[in-house]
Amino acid sequence: MPHFTASDGARIAYEDQGRGQPLLLLHGLMANRHFFRFQQPLGDDFRLVSPDLRGHGDSLGPNVTVEQLASDVAALAEHLDLKGVIGVGWSLGASILWQVLTGPASSRFAASIVVDMTPKVLNEGDWQLGLSEELCEARSAAIRDNFESFALSAGQAIFAQPLDDRTRQLAPWAGEEFARNDAASMGSLWASLMKQDLRPLLHDIAQPALIIRGAHSQLYGPDTADYLTKALPCAEALEFHRSGHAPHVEQPEPFNAAVREFAAKLPRVRENQLSH
Repeated sequence: MPHFTASDGARIAYEDQGRGQPLLLLHGLMANRHFFRFQQPLGDDFRLVSPDLRGHGDSLGPNVTVEQLASDVAALAEHLDLKGVIGVGWSLGASILWQVLTGPASSRFAASIVVDMTPKVLNEGDWQLGLSEELCEARSAAIRDNFESFALSAGQAIFAQPLDDRTRQLAPWAGEEFARNDAASMGSLWASLMKQDLRPLLHDIAQPALIIRGAHSQLYGPDTADYLTKALPCAEALEFHRSGHAPHVEQPEPFNAAVREFAAKLPRVRENQLSH
């Protein structure tokens, strides 16, 4: 398992396989790189780079905040000299991706794919396209007081309800992977995520974006996807009708087909511009 060393000495694990235009796959809170295992068929045409974000999986380190994770991702893109990248950000991964796309590493990216996320998690005032204050506080308490139970429950909740034959098998695995994480690190990261208001960044993102949501997501509704489609300068939306919060896991074949179709519409990146 390759690692790279972040600026503060933390070791960040990642997988790097396939060849072609890079797809940088950024997972959600409590997840890890294995939640993109169903995207491995894309390795026939793309270079798949999937890190374990700091505090998750095989990546350990202090200062587990959204800002630090974004810094890690930008450093990884530089470390691997990635060019023409399509960033795929699922949930938390999208928050990280938006910060990277408005930072110094932005020039390395050709496009983004956002999977079921809001630019501001905590609802306040007129903003009601995230999660209620009550729900956010309840999650904070559950992470602090009974993390294992919360993680196992979340493994069920990311999927469309009721579970079908496929997700009934995946839900226990997802919950167990979530529960592997350190509760204090996840609490720190969740608190950091609740503080984020990334709406002001969106209009500065020039790269084309594909906004993907699951019709049965228990977190964010169609109005959130509509907001992103309008706020980003060049964006289109796609709904997966049999998915919840994790379309890339629940409906991997149509998800992978959507990635291929979206990438095919982007300006071509010459082979000599790609590195491996």
